[in-house]
Amino acid sequence: MYTLRRYPLKSVIIWTKRELLFFFALATVFTVLYELIGVKWLQVPFTPVGLVGTAVAFLVGFQNNAAYDRIWEARKIWGGIVNASRSLIITVKDSFYLHRSDAIQDETAVLKVITHRHVAWLTALRFAMRTKKPWEASYEVMHKKESFSYHVPEFGSTLEEELKAHLSENELKHVMSQDNKPNAIIAPQSAQLRTLTNEQKLWDFSFLNIQQILQELTALQGKSERIKNFPYPKQYGSIGYHFVHIFMWLLPLAIIPTFASMGLDISTSNPWIGKYFVWSNIPFTVIVIWVFNTMLRIGLAGENPFEGSPNDVPISNISRGITRDILQIIEEDPAKIPPAIENKNDVQL
Repeated sequence: MYTLRRYPLKSVIIWTKRELLFFFALATVFTVLYELIGVKWLQVPFTPVGLVGTAVAFLVGFQNNAAYDRIWEARKIWGGIVNASRSLIITVKDSFYLHRSDAIQDETAVLKVITHRHVAWLTALRFAMRTKKPWEASYEVMHKKESFSYHVPEFGSTLEEELKAHLSENELKHVMSQDNKPNAIIAPQSAQLRTLTNEQKLWDFSFLNIQQILQELTALQGKSERIKNFPYPKQYGSIGYHFVHIFMWLLPLAIIPTFASMGLDISTSNPWIGKYFVWSNIPFTVIVIWVFNTMLRIGLAGENPFEGSPNDVPISNISRGITRDILQIIEEDPAKIPPAIENKNDVQL
């Protein structure tokens, strides 16, 4: 997620600077054709263009609302993962040491296995969310469109490399052979907790609470996968894109004659201003087109909240934050706790 600091408008202008340059060129070319070359037939009535603009505004507004709902739901899902992850480890830890007064020696080791397995689940889930879908933009394409660099941790390493620090060799081999790797990790988590309960190392009541937390985590995983695997309907996204561009090409044809007519009226009182007044349509045309195009881009940027763009839900940072929290809960060696992710150019991913 890109963090805007003191100058949000400046950041938006930088974000859309390529489009702005094109809009200035477009408005200037149409004005030159109309005013200098004398192509006076290059005009359309303003009323139908205004009606098209109204329809486009409604359509783009609907698209933005739908895209915002997707990205906000994704953020709530990962917020739920944060809370459930902390609750899981705290409950397991307390259940060990409150069950009996004579705590067995290997409880700390078992707690570390459970905790690291949960870190592995978080890692597998965030890698699954970063997997490219046909309807998502590629990482290289996104970088070409942005004027600043940023780092997506999942694109710089492999899942197997990340899981080696948290799973045993046998578990790692099993997980990597499965299609749904988060499922392959959370299933043995439940099985081990059942075994601990049978061995009377966990309260039965605590086991039920832990199972409820695992069920919640599984449900949150499914919700996250639903957003990832079901794209924003293209009939809305593509139609909005084409309608904005139709409006963009029609608008100069309606605004330029209007400003030329206004210039004739102004020339009666101020001939010099009236003569060149038609050129003042350029900034107005650019502003209107820029507003519609920026609204469109905002909607498009929120359609896929996990693909790795600067406007996505920062699942890498969230996952790293959870990892640090739960490892500190079990009092892991500080040298084994990964540092917080360093974000480039205020982009959290």
